[in-house]
Amino acid sequence: MQFLLINAFDCLALSLFLYLLVVFRDHRRRGGFPYPPGPPSWPIIGNLLDAPKNAPWIAYADMSKKYGDVVCLHIFSQVVVVLCSVSAIKDLLEKRGEIYSDRASLPIAEMMDMDWPVFMARMSDTWREGRRLLDRSLRPGATILYRQMMQEKTREFLAQLFATPKDFRAHIEHLQGKLIMSLTYGYDLKDGDKILEAPVQVTKIMSPLVLPGAALVNNVPFLRHIPSWVPYLSYEPLVQIVRKLSQRMRNEPIDFVKNALRNGTAVQSLAGEHLQELESLVGSERQKQEDTIKKTLGSMYQAGSDTTVSSMYSLFLALVLFPQVQRRAQAELDVVIGRDRLPTFDDRPRLPYIEALCKELLRWQMVTPMGLPHGSSSDDVYKGFFIPKGSIMVANAWAILHNPEAYPDPEEFKPERFLEEDGSVRDDPTLSLVFGIGKRICPGRHFVDATLFIVTSSVLSIFNVTKAKDENDHEIPVKAAVTALSGIVV
Repeated sequence: MQFLLINAFDCLALSLFLYLLVVFRDHRRRGGFPYPPGPPSWPIIGNLLDAPKNAPWIAYADMSKKYGDVVCLHIFSQVVVVLCSVSAIKDLLEKRGEIYSDRASLPIAEMMDMDWPVFMARMSDTWREGRRLLDRSLRPGATILYRQMMQEKTREFLAQLFATPKDFRAHIEHLQGKLIMSLTYGYDLKDGDKILEAPVQVTKIMSPLVLPGAALVNNVPFLRHIPSWVPYLSYEPLVQIVRKLSQRMRNEPIDFVKNALRNGTAVQSLAGEHLQELESLVGSERQKQEDTIKKTLGSMYQAGSDTTVSSMYSLFLALVLFPQVQRRAQAELDVVIGRDRLPTFDDRPRLPYIEALCKELLRWQMVTPMGLPHGSSSDDVYKGFFIPKGSIMVANAWAILHNPEAYPDPEEFKPERFLEEDGSVRDDPTLSLVFGIGKRICPGRHFVDATLFIVTSSVLSIFNVTKAKDENDHEIPVKAAVTALSGIVV
């Protein structure tokens, strides 16, 4: 018994010594600077119990009222810094972009060969090449070339909506798939096409795995080495499935474009343009550039499907909950366009209320209330607070765009908040936070903006959107709720 007590005492003493050693080394590394303020933490687990699991954008906004616009939590050894003001977000993620443009390490994505999509990739030369490719491909001037295609696909969507209005969700998802595949590969997507199987399945599998607690390996990286025969702990079976899907995502659409270019049947697309630019290259250099094109464009569907689809869902929700908005928008369309044709992009400058409505769609039910987390690539000091290398940096855009001082009645859908007194559209630079900030701002934001305009104006020109009714002809209640995936970050 005495021997067991001595061993227990020794273990306790050793644990205490190691803990104090870690604390001492951490204090020395910080040079006396404190971490940003946040909830008191426990030894080892830190603020694990304080990390909100439901609507964290609201919980962190409440924390900022107590601790300030820069809130720090420690989850085991991981430092999470939540930014809740425009100034803090711009100071760090934009002005110090060289430090704060990385992504946090995500072991589950690395294991599944899904760390290559541009929006998830860590800072590297490969990421920079892919990002340059997207910035060039999706700049405002370039998207003008695809306006005719967007109008045609939107009109096909209207026909589907007219035929089976109850299936509006499926029609929205199909429309977005058609827009992305046409833009990226010149592929005319049909019902039942197999080419979207891989990206759709990958999105369904990966989306929940990036959430806290869903994949233990993200917090305990050594679990990636557990062999496949160990039940419940091994990720190997799922890893093999996603790796095969990942290869299909990269290769199948590009193979389609290559065949179309050889056969002379290719239509205008981003992939076609970039592949034709490689004609003068040979050998390893050509293969390297082609691999960049595959990976960069292969992530277009995964990056754009959930976000734009969610915004279009919000359109129908807003029209149902706020019928006065629908009436005002339709009145503007009747005056400017009439009822004998559909809107086009040429009409956009003369439709300020529709423009304001699209802006309010982005603000009201944010698709990504806290964006995709950035990662810090070196130690830094901000306003006297120490932010270590490897910190997860989160911009709480929801807290800013739902601040009642800047946006009165923020839960109400009010397009007029983006209109000047003379009826012209009011510029609001803060709204761009819905697309991220700095070097990681969404490169497809101009395409999303164009999509929302043409779909919104076209739907309002044709349809009245109302609540569904039950078998007794009573309206079925509808309630708005934010269930955004990327709002949960720790």
